[in-house]
Amino acid sequence: MFTGIITDVGTIEAVEQRGDTRFTIACGYDAGGIALGASIACAGCCLTVVSVEPRSEGGSRFTVDVSAESLSKTTLEGWTQGTHINLERALKAGDELGGHIVSGHVDGVAEIAGMRDEGGSRRFSFRAPAALARFIAPKGSVCLDGTSLTVNEVEGASFGVNLIPHTLEVTTWGTAKPGDLVNLEIDMLARYVARLNESLQL
Repeated sequence: MFTGIITDVGTIEAVEQRGDTRFTIACGYDAGGIALGASIACAGCCLTVVSVEPRSEGGSRFTVDVSAESLSKTTLEGWTQGTHINLERALKAGDELGGHIVSGHVDGVAEIAGMRDEGGSRRFSFRAPAALARFIAPKGSVCLDGTSLTVNEVEGASFGVNLIPHTLEVTTWGTAKPGDLVNLEIDMLARYVARLNESLQL
């Protein structure tokens, strides 16, 4: 489980095809603190560490294997050497829950439809897949590329969020642009409420 609070920005160092696709990711995390089999949210996608080593310049590099199914349902298929991605370590008992409960299981891919600066913040508008739009509500939570965000407004399959300067500086959102695709995970509470409502209507 995760919270959607980004703790580092990693860089894809290598992409290798070996049955599944293996990504090598450089980051600022201490190698000694990453166990084999640990879960790390990479751009919002929960991935399992299969190897890890320290980097001479500091931090570490770790590798993850991604199946064809995961590639087809996320933006990971577009990762190439040099791609920057948001990272979050798995939640530990007693950690502060600063965002919202995030599983790291991406539901689909949304597109940045537009963006504009508002004071020091930046307002983004997104287009969500039609099948997921009904789970997105004003003032509700949504996870985009691993980042816990609050929905401002919803109109059909489109919705908007505001990102403050701090978030733009410490995540990949500062370099995002219209047309970019992002991993979308809907709020699991919204998912269960919708399912309960369907059951009551049967």
